[in-house]
Amino acid sequence: MNASRPRRVAVIDIGKTNAKVVVLDGETGAEIAIRRTANGVVAGPPYPHYDVEALWSFILSALASFAEAPGYDAISITTHGASAALLDADGRLAMPVLDYEHGYPADVVSDYAALRPAFPETCSPALPVGLNLGAQLHYQKTVFPEAFARVRTILTYPQYWAFRLTGVVANEVTSLGCHTDLWNPGQGVYSSLVDRLEIRTLMAPVRSAFDVLGPVLPEVRRVIGLNAIVPVYCGIHDSNASLLPHLIGRQPPFSVVSTGTWVICFAVGSDPAGLDPARDTLSNVDAFARPVPSARFMGGREFEILTQGAAEPSPKAVELAARAVITKGVMVLPNAVDGSGPFPDRTVRWIGEPASDAERVAAVSLYVAMMTVTCLDLVKAAGPIIVEGPMSRNSVFLAALASMTGRDVTVDTDAGTSGTALGAAVLAGVRPQARHPTVISPSLDVGSYLGHWRAALVSDV
Repeated sequence: MNASRPRRVAVIDIGKTNAKVVVLDGETGAEIAIRRTANGVVAGPPYPHYDVEALWSFILSALASFAEAPGYDAISITTHGASAALLDADGRLAMPVLDYEHGYPADVVSDYAALRPAFPETCSPALPVGLNLGAQLHYQKTVFPEAFARVRTILTYPQYWAFRLTGVVANEVTSLGCHTDLWNPGQGVYSSLVDRLEIRTLMAPVRSAFDVLGPVLPEVRRVIGLNAIVPVYCGIHDSNASLLPHLIGRQPPFSVVSTGTWVICFAVGSDPAGLDPARDTLSNVDAFARPVPSARFMGGREFEILTQGAAEPSPKAVELAARAVITKGVMVLPNAVDGSGPFPDRTVRWIGEPASDAERVAAVSLYVAMMTVTCLDLVKAAGPIIVEGPMSRNSVFLAALASMTGRDVTVDTDAGTSGTALGAAVLAGVRPQARHPTVISPSLDVGSYLGHWRAALVSDV
């Protein structure tokens, strides 16, 4: 780990829905500049894939602007998981970076099911579409053999962007360990799937997230107008980036709920034994290569789907509506996004009907809270709960989570920086000053409401 502290760090932060470049203060971790763009998917051919050249143009433009002001003297990277870049002998993409929400033909799915290792080896559950990175590689290899034959190097996604900046290839454990089927977290080595897919010689060397891979390439420096030699750090999976600042100086047990497109619950200090692969529990791997029992569901995407078309009511209106929703028993049963989370086989159903947009938003906020509680229970979470990301600004979600768990729920209201960007900056030596977390009061009477929701799940079977 690099002990030096840069004055400012530029963080490339690529989420499934949006991408951004952020400049953080090296002393405090505070965000001092930001640019954002949508992360679009190109329909094809040969399959739905990310528009990496549009992202690269955005990244270069943002880095060029920030080189002028406020400046930066290190670059770090964080991206979503379930993605890999396949390079040819010239270092170009041999195949487009596959969108993990793309589904495969039934015969490809069944063939992969026979290949993938058992859960005790990988602690990686069988997931739909391309959420297991191994399934993506199998699909690309079997359906597009001529293109795959040109592949010489396979990189995890944060490290692809580090390669674009430095020319150095690497893989890293937080991305390898996020339900890829490719990693054995107990032993800290590649799983048997790597040999079954015959790709071991293609996998880039595994480096620490904290490693400096190299300086920005001279040709990239010229494009973005950098006068100084700027180091580029290896990078980290985004949910693990949210987790990382809490691993420094905090003693387990505790939980981190990382929210975005996905809601991912990390139970730090919990025992991985007893995880249920049928309910989307797994061991993630943290930046120090340690297994972390985790559970997740597509909470941000579900919130977006379930509130689509609703006006954006004020937080106060949603708080008042939540009490009406609880009293009337209006609730949502899973799932708005099929195939993942703790109830993968269910399809969304409303009980009752929201009387207003505020009630709809309140009911969906309560739904996300109940799904989060379910995930925390599945991984035997204990201790305080820290909420990161967009749901940390949803007062009904936070109050419900505190009320349902009876545990301290905290958010960092004065950080001014996303958890993913801050975690990536920690790789570069940023050690943020002491925060002032807000402890959320358990202010909602939700015991009966939660009980009715759980009973409805049982009666629907």
